[in-house]
Amino acid sequence: MNELREQFGERLQENVRLANYTAARVGGPADALLVVNSADELEKAVKTLWEWNVPFLILGGGANVLVSDRGYHGVVLLNRAHTIKIHSQTEPPTVWAESGANLGMIARQAALRGFSGLEWANTVPGTLGGAIYGNAGAFGGDMQGNLLMAEILHPQEGKQTWPAEKLGYEYRSSVLKRSGTKAVILSATLKLERSTPQAVKEKMDEFSIRRKQTQPPGASLGSMFKNPPGDYAGRLIEAAGLKGMRVGGVQVSPVHANFFINTESATASDYRQLIEKVRKTVEEKFGVQLELEVELVGEWQDDDTNLKGE
Repeated sequence: MNELREQFGERLQENVRLANYTAARVGGPADALLVVNSADELEKAVKTLWEWNVPFLILGGGANVLVSDRGYHGVVLLNRAHTIKIHSQTEPPTVWAESGANLGMIARQAALRGFSGLEWANTVPGTLGGAIYGNAGAFGGDMQGNLLMAEILHPQEGKQTWPAEKLGYEYRSSVLKRSGTKAVILSATLKLERSTPQAVKEKMDEFSIRRKQTQPPGASLGSMFKNPPGDYAGRLIEAAGLKGMRVGGVQVSPVHANFFINTESATASDYRQLIEKVRKTVEEKFGVQLELEVELVGEWQDDDTNLKGE
């Protein structure tokens, strides 16, 4: 830690409670936290941590991540690299953004300039990097349909530009997520379509209304489980009679059963227990094993590994 203090100075915060940085407001302490404000800062920090063999976690918007109550043994890089540039003269028009840019902000900036294609992303929580990593999507759109290329920092091969095809996209998954590759997303270029600000706004408003009608407010991780082939996780959970089920401070949302809401000082352990109960009940009733869409990070007990459902 002394070497890290010398390298990063006062920017390095120690023993930081991660609940303050996750969408569900749960998570224990990280040994250290470092805010990076540009893709260059992110690249330099990652290279330093790789060189010193220090474990690290990149955290963007804190959605789709369940951090254990024990916290994270290593350095959390809080990605605030958020520059966005729209290139209107290219064919197709594109938007380039750093990986810490808010996905909804990218969509809204494109909309203001009259470019469509990202309307689905307007209400999706989190950052561009997380969206690329997990192939985020909503309302029939997803990152696979928009990504042209991503700038990747690889531990052995250095900085590279990957075309979208190299990400090996599947439903809510990429080769980076499946393989556990330690490569880091620095920035990306997304393709857009020409439209008008009014037309794009109307579509965004429609999606926003639909999201408010079907998805609950409050602190949550986003969608808890992936939809199994030919069905919906929320439908299965509701059909199993689990809407409203509560463990400690976390509840299966009465509005949408695939959202688990932190209603009052929930812990990661509360989430873990509720996940186990829901998965077990759905499997017993319907023979379907739900697979987590969220990612478990931090220090978990050995018997927690079965939660991943993989």
